[in-house]
Amino acid sequence: MATPTPMPGSEGTLVAVMPRSPSPTPAEAGTSATETPVLIFLYFHKAIRAELEALHGAAVLLATERTGDVAALAERCRFFFSIYKHHCDAEDAVIFPALDIRVKNVAGTYSLEHKGESDLFSQLFDLLELDIQNDDALRRELASCTGAIQTCLSQHMSKEEEQVFPLLTKKFSCEEQADLVWQFLCNIPVNMVAEFLPWLSTSVTSDEHQDIRDCLCKVVPDEKLLQQVVFTWMEGKAAREVAESFATGNLVRNHSAEDVSDHGEIYVCSQQESKLGSKNCAESNGSQADRHPIDDILYWHNAIRMELHDIKKETRRVQQSGNFSDISAFNERLQFIADVCIYHSIAEDQVVFPAVDSELSFVQEHAEEEHRFNNFRCLIQQFQIAGAKSTALDFYSKLCSHADKILETIEKHFSNEETKVLPQARMFFSPEKQRELSYKSLCVMPLKLLERVLPWLVSKLSDEQATSFLQNIRLAASPSETALVTLISGWACKGRDKSKSGEYLCLTSGTARCLSDDVDDQGKCRSFCPCASHNSSDLSLQLQTENGSRPGKRGKDAVSFPGTNGSYCSQTADIDASPCSKKPCCIPGLRVKSSNLGIGSLASVKSFRSLPYNSTAPSIYSSLFSWETDASLSCSDGISRPIDTIFKFHKAIRKDLEYLDVESGRLIDGDESCLRQFIGRFRLLWGLYRAHSNAEDEIVFPALESRETLHNVSHSYTLDHKQEEQLFEDISDVLFQLSQLHDSQGHAQTKVNEVKQSCFHSSNDVDFTRKYNELATKLQAMCKSIRVALTNHVHREELELWPLFDKHFSVEEQDKLVGRIIGSTGAEVLQSMVPWVTSALTQEEQNKMLDTWKQATKNTMFGEWLNEWWKGAGTSDSSAEAPSAPEDSHLQDKLEQNDQMFKPGWKDIFRMNQSELEAEVRKVSRDPTLDPRRKAYLIQNLMTSRWIAAQQKLPEPNSEECSDDASIPGCAPSYRDQEKEIYGCEHYKRNCKLVAACCNKLFTCRFCHDKVSDHTMERKATQEMMCMVCLKIQPVGPFCQTPSCNRLSMAKYYCNICKFFDDERTVYHCPFCNLCRLGKGLGVDFFHCMKCNCCLGMKLTEHKCREKGLETNCPICCDFLFTSSAAVRALPCGHFMHSACFQAYTCSHYTCPICCKSLGDMAVYFGMLDALLAAEELPEEYRDRCQDILCNDCERKGRCRFHWLYHKCGSCGSYNTRVIKTDTADCSTPN
Repeated sequence: MATPTPMPGSEGTLVAVMPRSPSPTPAEAGTSATETPVLIFLYFHKAIRAELEALHGAAVLLATERTGDVAALAERCRFFFSIYKHHCDAEDAVIFPALDIRVKNVAGTYSLEHKGESDLFSQLFDLLELDIQNDDALRRELASCTGAIQTCLSQHMSKEEEQVFPLLTKKFSCEEQADLVWQFLCNIPVNMVAEFLPWLSTSVTSDEHQDIRDCLCKVVPDEKLLQQVVFTWMEGKAAREVAESFATGNLVRNHSAEDVSDHGEIYVCSQQESKLGSKNCAESNGSQADRHPIDDILYWHNAIRMELHDIKKETRRVQQSGNFSDISAFNERLQFIADVCIYHSIAEDQVVFPAVDSELSFVQEHAEEEHRFNNFRCLIQQFQIAGAKSTALDFYSKLCSHADKILETIEKHFSNEETKVLPQARMFFSPEKQRELSYKSLCVMPLKLLERVLPWLVSKLSDEQATSFLQNIRLAASPSETALVTLISGWACKGRDKSKSGEYLCLTSGTARCLSDDVDDQGKCRSFCPCASHNSSDLSLQLQTENGSRPGKRGKDAVSFPGTNGSYCSQTADIDASPCSKKPCCIPGLRVKSSNLGIGSLASVKSFRSLPYNSTAPSIYSSLFSWETDASLSCSDGISRPIDTIFKFHKAIRKDLEYLDVESGRLIDGDESCLRQFIGRFRLLWGLYRAHSNAEDEIVFPALESRETLHNVSHSYTLDHKQEEQLFEDISDVLFQLSQLHDSQGHAQTKVNEVKQSCFHSSNDVDFTRKYNELATKLQAMCKSIRVALTNHVHREELELWPLFDKHFSVEEQDKLVGRIIGSTGAEVLQSMVPWVTSALTQEEQNKMLDTWKQATKNTMFGEWLNEWWKGAGTSDSSAEAPSAPEDSHLQDKLEQNDQMFKPGWKDIFRMNQSELEAEVRKVSRDPTLDPRRKAYLIQNLMTSRWIAAQQKLPEPNSEECSDDASIPGCAPSYRDQEKEIYGCEHYKRNCKLVAACCNKLFTCRFCHDKVSDHTMERKATQEMMCMVCLKIQPVGPFCQTPSCNRLSMAKYYCNICKFFDDERTVYHCPFCNLCRLGKGLGVDFFHCMKCNCCLGMKLTEHKCREKGLETNCPICCDFLFTSSAAVRALPCGHFMHSACFQAYTCSHYTCPICCKSLGDMAVYFGMLDALLAAEELPEEYRDRCQDILCNDCERKGRCRFHWLYHKCGSCGSYNTRVIKTDTADCSTPN
């Protein structure tokens, strides 16, 4: 396995969680992302995995070696989360909706996983707020938490590589894949994609980096300005410095929020500053001299207010007219303004407020706004779904009410910001800092939204306001961002009126210049068309005015970008000198082809609010997956359904996972007994979870997939089961190492005590402690990982799959599924599973679960088996305590029952006087539960007891000893092969004899008893056995209890319920037949059909059921089939007979002796009859006669030509028919 890349100083650090081998990148696999653009995501995954390994390695180093910087680790975690969160949000907004159009029931599960991963990061950031540096337990918990994140994210990406990416490659053409990748980038906020691409470049090889560049050349539209923006980000220096600082340990601050929070930068017009220029305290634009750049926020507030007022007016118009025909357009408009408000709020929370006042927060107000927008959208969607069924008047009233509440909430919020925040920003920050805040706020939006929102915003402004707004953007941006500013300015121009020729005019002053983006004859790339740029001298002058110094030459900041011919050309500063304030603006659009891929507007994008700063921010507009809202409503009616039983196992799983997580943290201070107990609990959970997973994979999921609308819904969960099985195996390996370490320490300690070398003891103890702490820390992280992975897995099943059963399966079908599941579960597993599950449930839940099981197994002996090994399981009013061990309960129940039965021994009879003897005779005579023959036998023995006692030489002091003249007949060994001295009988090989409770005699097996007795042996009543080696009578059990036999095994197989021993064959006990049967076990080579009440081979999963079909006699030999030891054959019609009887019967018959249906495929035989009849010629007088027949196979009536023996069915072609009536009239039937 690969070791994570450690942070500086972490070489050799023990890694707690080792991810599975990831899919190779395109460059490693010999393919290219250029040919298959979606494979670029494999490079994203590689970078994410590398960062996860480094983060977890640093956390483990902190826990084991107590070295490392917690603050640096926390900052690095926040940076990584911001990258990964926006990666996931872009997938949810672009990739998964597009895939859901082409392939149903795949994307929803991965979207749910993203939510669970965000919760993990929230827990991590809460932990990082504590005093980790000085607390060993917290440091180990931190290592566990980072390990859990690494495991979950690695598993999630592996599943995407195994399921999602192949589907994208298969279902989308190369051009469509390129469109998806481009939309993916356009849905990430500008400030994050500017950090993401350089960070990605530091995690790949040079060949992989070149493949990424080539892929982006194909992905980005063939517009040089767009390509320059992207490749400027790709080669960005600022973000690369961030990534490199992480790699070297010299962490810089995340400039998404913190680098604008310098509160000491209060703008004051000092004498020194006045020497640098008189314009330091005023705007360069004279007409805006009294305006502060931070007031650009007011443009957003006013534009949002105007839009919401228009929406409010529209709702009033709809209410008055009752006409809402353009509801789709209205909904789109609402979603757009919701996106604008949400991103504006995020910008304030992450950029403006932290800079102005770290304690200032409008988080609750922003969350309330999102909630109100979401409710408004849901109301419109409900109306669209309900259509004519809805009450229009009620809907219009709610529509107006929601519009009023949103406007009221936002008005109040904006008013507070304008009175509390903006005055402080004007006072404390220079114009340059204010522009920086405004520009960074704009960059919180993704390109896709910026292309729509900038024309909308500018359309709400005057020419002077729009010019000032764009000028502030240009002055705030760095020289390397010229292309981005050009793009933004060009989009803003589209918010103004078009010229007479239908083109957009540049929104600039006379100092602006248009630049040609054509390629000259020599193929050299000129500068792109920044229609809103200033000339070189004006721009330099203004930068000098703001900064007090002249800027460097543009040539030093040249960036490379791909030209149309594939070569890379540098951007220069050769600017055309002709003004273009009246020229058309030629800025390209993003060319996002959403409609071609089935992707809607940006309104479906989830909230990009960063959880480290606001962990409670809800998602909004995830309407793609409607089951997300359906799941919360499903199964909420309080009605218990059969399938609920399966999901009740999840409660027990969660309980044991919590135990493993908590107790693994205590093992570091525990002794060997604690470790043994932990291992036992882990083994139990592993075995039962494996049985649960197998039942889902083999029964539950195929049932779901059988519904046409549910194809692919379970594939992701099957992949989960494989990954979780590997997690269990990894934990098992670590537990084995811990056990070995304990054993070796014990041997070393013994050796030290013998030779008394104290110095050796000291060094050995230190080495043991170090190794043990490393393994215990690793185990704790793995237990945390498996708890998180399994908890999220079962939670997604409950959200996504559970409601599907109620929707697509009837109660009867659910009952059948439950029966199929437990019918494939062996008795030993059930004996462990039932107490395990019920211990996690309330008494009411226990009763419902057992009632469901009994309903599903009503045709079987399951209730009898349950009562035999689990005392009190059948009563619903039993105590809520966990049930005792099944074996003990069973034995205690039998002993109590035997104490109430009359079973006199020789010692008792010898002491009795005459009156007591007569009283006992009367007691036996009045006992209605005794068989008459048994009653007569007991009375006869009581009456002759004096004589019998006189014949005894001496009463034996110990009835369990057996000698040559023993009172119990048969007290001698019997042999299956006397020459080889193999104990047993002709029926079974075993080392013991059974004391028959009915006649108190010794027999090797029940068949030996029944062969010489006039009654049958009740095997389950057997309480004693005799070891054929020591000849001692003792309680029945798997081993001899005599010390001289040294726990001699009575047989390889022993059943405590049937009191059955077998030392030769493979046997299992079926809890539904409540009998021992030949085979490897339920779920292995047999399953129990709950309707037929019989064990069938796994190949007979699909068969014709007959209720209690095996509880009958063989139609040939009349032996009872259910308890017969001979092999039984299932017939196609659903009846049964012995296999030997079938072989003999079919020598002369081919129809079932019960229902007369054919016993197999008779096509060949019937074809022979066709040939025979075709060659046969009937006498003249019979040729025109017909017969009415009834077919035994298809059960249809028909007519056929006369024949003395063979009559063919006209419907199915079978000759298995019988004549109903013979007609003498002419027959026109061709048969």
